[in-house]
Amino acid sequence: MIIASIETFTNEFVCFVRVRTDDGAEGWGQVAPYFADITAQVVHRQVAPYALGRDALDIDALVDLIPEREHKFPGAYLRRAIGGLDTALWDLRGKLEGKPVCALIGGTPGTLRAYASSMKRDITPADEAARLKDLRDRCGFDAFKFRVGAECGHDVDEWPGRTEEIVPTMRRELGDAVALLVDANSGFSPGRAIEVGGILQDNGISHFEEPCPYWEYEQTRQVTETLDIDVAGGEQDCSLVDWRRMIAGRVVDIVQPDVCYLGGLTRTLRVAKMAAEAGLPCTPHSANLSMVTLFTMHLLRAIPNAGKYLEFSIEREDYYPWQEGLFVESPYAIENGRATVTARPGWGVDVDPEWLARSAYRISEQGH
Repeated sequence: MIIASIETFTNEFVCFVRVRTDDGAEGWGQVAPYFADITAQVVHRQVAPYALGRDALDIDALVDLIPEREHKFPGAYLRRAIGGLDTALWDLRGKLEGKPVCALIGGTPGTLRAYASSMKRDITPADEAARLKDLRDRCGFDAFKFRVGAECGHDVDEWPGRTEEIVPTMRRELGDAVALLVDANSGFSPGRAIEVGGILQDNGISHFEEPCPYWEYEQTRQVTETLDIDVAGGEQDCSLVDWRRMIAGRVVDIVQPDVCYLGGLTRTLRVAKMAAEAGLPCTPHSANLSMVTLFTMHLLRAIPNAGKYLEFSIEREDYYPWQEGLFVESPYAIENGRATVTARPGWGVDVDPEWLARSAYRISEQGH
């Protein structure tokens, strides 16, 4: 069974990938969001030439072959493009075997505890607390993540005093029964991160994400070694060599690969295995409701070192208008604070034909 064609359906933010084989089987995947139209070009120029005509079921070989053939391009765009192929091939295999992807990798369908993940910083602590309390009461979430500092902020807060105000406000308003996590998005120097970490510890925060510039591993390690709470990171890292360095060096307490940024499920499974061998939990980054959260749900139902919860974005039309209308039926219902991986084959979701009809289309075919 060989890969006969690779198609992309894209707009600026989202690119779905369809792979078809010579006997008519097909699978759907997705490249990483954001500038997805650029990644679509990489799919056709730097991924398809090596995938067409190859065994559709030998996914490991393909995700190793393509980076070697394109070794002069070690960065993010190629990995994002490979992820589109990889996730489509996993869907294809699941449909052939009549199994959900989680079952192909040793797991089972079922539910996952989710944490409600806020993406906003332009919101007052009082308003943030109010909307998180509403989600707790309506959807049953018992874990929440909010933002501190400013993105790549060089110790300058979103506005003066916001971090010092929002941390105790969240604990006071949401109560002691919920888990609270924070994300600094590379906002602090080690000294300031450790200072903020003290505030987090005093308020029972259990997870401090990306406290320092994520590429500065030594800075993050300093924070990890100093604080008692878990330091997490890794969402941006797309090199397996960097992942080996990060895990071997105990840079973080919790690893957070992003299935789409890293280059697909196959490569993410390798990172999760490295982390498991080092005794580290894996709580992947999945910060929007395109297919990345679905990929992550299947992963977490299978790996032995799955973290405590699934990241589940709470942002909708006002923040991510591009994530609306992607699927015939959304796979993202939350009941009692839990998401569900169904037993449907593959990823278990159908892309909306109306969205596809509005997208920019391109196909690469074997022999053309």
